[in-house]
Amino acid sequence: MSVKLKVARALERAGYEVHRVRPSTTVPGGAQPVPAKKGAPKRNPLSEPRLRTHTPESLAELLQQRREAGDRLVQAPVFILSSVRSGSTLVRVMLDSHSRIYSPHELHLRNIRVGLTNKYVEGAMSELGLDARELKYLLWDRVLHRELTRRGKQVLVNKTPSDSFMWRAILDCWPDAKFIFLLRHPGAVVDSWNSARSYWTREETAADVLKYVSAVEQARTEYGGLTVRYEDITAEPEKETRRICEFLGLEWEPGMITYGQAEHGDFKPGLGDWSKAIKSGTVQAARPLPPDDDIPASLRAISAKWGYLDMSATA
Repeated sequence: MSVKLKVARALERAGYEVHRVRPSTTVPGGAQPVPAKKGAPKRNPLSEPRLRTHTPESLAELLQQRREAGDRLVQAPVFILSSVRSGSTLVRVMLDSHSRIYSPHELHLRNIRVGLTNKYVEGAMSELGLDARELKYLLWDRVLHRELTRRGKQVLVNKTPSDSFMWRAILDCWPDAKFIFLLRHPGAVVDSWNSARSYWTREETAADVLKYVSAVEQARTEYGGLTVRYEDITAEPEKETRRICEFLGLEWEPGMITYGQAEHGDFKPGLGDWSKAIKSGTVQAARPLPPDDDIPASLRAISAKWGYLDMSATA
């Protein structure tokens, strides 16, 4: 076995994806590769049609179509849209403590792909009115319904920060989806995210946070939903969870505050917050907000828009 092959296999066992490239075909006695045959470009089995942009009218029409086709098992799922390090795990476990709400750990639906590997399966699925995107939507829906049913609950609330980047796809999948927008002081988000990404500069961290908060604000502006703030949730958890329950059409339950008395699965890296604070089972006070001068320049506009910075006072 060659050294290269040994290294490749060792990397695969460690969990890395290794792509092996075939050596070029050469003519006998020479080093010149045989020219590749010209033909159709290589197809990408993971390619999807262009995502549709919906209006309220087209969403209503799509919802009717989905109901008539029986395409969706989960009805009116709720998605918490937030940046990283904004307290979404805390909100998740508080809601998951409700007798009718199931809120799972981060599922990273955005990274699930469905591949149609040749023209035959494309044609077969096309006859059913399905393409790669619609098949992915069916998978999303089935996974959420499976877990909702296993828990014996009725309302699904999903949270993964990267969901903020695919809010249009969420509505395309579930036209009756609802959004809860979870805001936190952008400067505090940078401080928290930078502590977990110490190998990034503060500017790099701010640039990453800007992507998240911009996506959240776009969905908040264009579609709407319920806006809550991390600072308010930690200061007045009963008041804020009552607001959320009202938005969801549910009665408030006191067990939502003492979330540590309920089972929420393991707190692990990659599945949400796993700090001592979240494992304590009680709502912890938020850290003091950073001074205005510490807010990165790239985040000052959104900080002002979200009410965390008075631009006129700093002009």
